[in-house]
Amino acid sequence: MKTIISNSEDETAKFAADIAKFAKPGTLFALHGSLGAGKSVFSRGFARGLGVTGSIPSPTFTIVQEYKIDRRKQKIKRLYHMDLYRIPDSNNALAFGIDEYLDDCDAIKLIEWPERIEEILPSDTVHITISHLEEEKREIKYNDN
Repeated sequence: MKTIISNSEDETAKFAADIAKFAKPGTLFALHGSLGAGKSVFSRGFARGLGVTGSIPSPTFTIVQEYKIDRRKQKIKRLYHMDLYRIPDSNNALAFGIDEYLDDCDAIKLIEWPERIEEILPSDTVHITISHLEEEKREIKYNDN
C-alpha cells in the first residue's frame, strides 16, 4: 500500500486525475471511505483525468453514471462511476446487472461503497481508501496492482 496526504479537495482531485491518466481498460477502482471522506471529489477528479467534461454528478440515486471516453490509443471507451450506498449486498447488485459493468474490458470502473459487493470484486481490483484527518486534510491509501 502507498499513502499520500491531500491538504485540499483540489489536491485530492488532482491526485485522482493523475491516476486516471495511467489507467488501463478493464481496471476496477474501489473507493473506500466514510460519508464525507472525499470519494465523490476523487471520482470527479478521476473522470476529469479521463477527459470527461460537463457535469459529473454523484450516482447515489441512479447507482451508475456512464461516460463515453475518447481514448483510442489506450482503448478506453467508457467510464462507469457506480455508487453502491443504496445497494445492500452482492445479490441485489447482481439483480440490477452489475456483472455486465464489471465484465466490460473496454471500460474503467470506479465504485464507491465497494464493500457492499466485496465477494464479487475481481482479485486485481485497485483499492483506494480515503480517510478524513482534518477539515480539508485526507489520507489516501492505495494499492497499485
